[in-house]
Amino acid sequence: MQAERCEIYTDVPGILTTDPRVVPEAQLMEEITCDEMLELASLGASVLHPRAVEIARNYGIMLVVRSSWTDQPGTRVTAHPPQPRTLSGLEIAHPVDAVEFDTDQAKVALLRVPDRPGVAAQLFGELATQALNVDLIIQSIHEGNSNDIAFTVRSRNLKQAESVVEHIAPALRSQSTATDEAEVHSEGKIAKISIAGAGMIGRPGVAAGMFSALADAGVNIRMISTSEVKVSCTVTEEDCDRTIATLCNRFEVTSSPARLDRMKPDTQGLPSVRGAALDLKQAQLAIRNVPDKPGLAARIFEILADRGISVDMIIQSQRSRPHEGQMSRDIACTVAQDDANLAKDVLQSATSELGCGEVLVNANIAKVSVVGIGMIHRPGIAAAMFQSLSEANINIQMIATSEIKISCVVQEDKGVEALRVGHAAFDLAGSETMEVPA
Repeated sequence: MQAERCEIYTDVPGILTTDPRVVPEAQLMEEITCDEMLELASLGASVLHPRAVEIARNYGIMLVVRSSWTDQPGTRVTAHPPQPRTLSGLEIAHPVDAVEFDTDQAKVALLRVPDRPGVAAQLFGELATQALNVDLIIQSIHEGNSNDIAFTVRSRNLKQAESVVEHIAPALRSQSTATDEAEVHSEGKIAKISIAGAGMIGRPGVAAGMFSALADAGVNIRMISTSEVKVSCTVTEEDCDRTIATLCNRFEVTSSPARLDRMKPDTQGLPSVRGAALDLKQAQLAIRNVPDKPGLAARIFEILADRGISVDMIIQSQRSRPHEGQMSRDIACTVAQDDANLAKDVLQSATSELGCGEVLVNANIAKVSVVGIGMIHRPGIAAAMFQSLSEANINIQMIATSEIKISCVVQEDKGVEALRVGHAAFDLAGSETMEVPA
């Protein structure tokens, strides 16, 4: 129709920084980008459907969310000028809309850090004081009294990041009760490859399809980090082109892959964090001692997909350790609480096929997330998030990030408090309370 914009009238005044039923100080946003809104919509901000946001972004159409009962201007959801796209098949939600890559990445991992509040804040706070910007962050599920934390930085910053982590490691070792001491691992010349699309929400098998395609292509995955609308992994730089070609072919992506390391989005003047969200309807699924060989992660998620079970956050531990004569890793993910027991049963029945250890479920978790395109190339955002949780004595059980989102899994009874302190940490609260229909 070549419309200038699409106005959506609803029973709320626009898009708010978080759920006002949980945080009464939530504020109305005047503007938000499609990329930010896509993440928030996928996290449960139900005022807009993620697919609607994705279409608006892809075709450069501004959305305006307004109240049906007032003349207030509402919230503008802005889109960048789009690449030329055909309108054919517009109504079909393909699971994957784009393949993105970044070849300017290096990894640092800190293994066996104490499993207690404040460790992530201490680590990333020190990185922030050195003006080191981090990209992917993953914290695996605890093993005994310790965790693994890994993150990526720009290749040119690898030595500096190593120095910071080596400096902080002795202090963490002195605080640890683990038998093995914390150690630092680093790796250069890696690439981050991502598949993205609103169509993967609630559609089992997308992550499994990605891992299976890469296993068939002989590509070894080094790190995994996911969100509702994106699955990211790191591979060696030499495997980058093969990985991109494999994923474009597997998911029938015809648009040119987006080279993130050459893109510098204009975030001048934008807030670091635009909004926050809380999900209390997920459970944590842990598969211990998965043999460290290509194809096993793909098989695990294929088994779940075959039973119609969708996964959200996926974390692979950085530690490889011996188990029954071979090296193994732990894999953890989150699933809907209603699917948790079924997921445990189907994986437990496949342990002989997979060669893995026990399968554990923890339904008493909450996931709190903050979203903002302004956090790109801006050091210290993750540190501020982790510090706010530490000051509230809230322990982080899992961490997974994308370029514009940080998600933490915490204990369920700490979820509401985690949302409130995260919302306050980025000055999203206002002086007025917001009332919306129940």
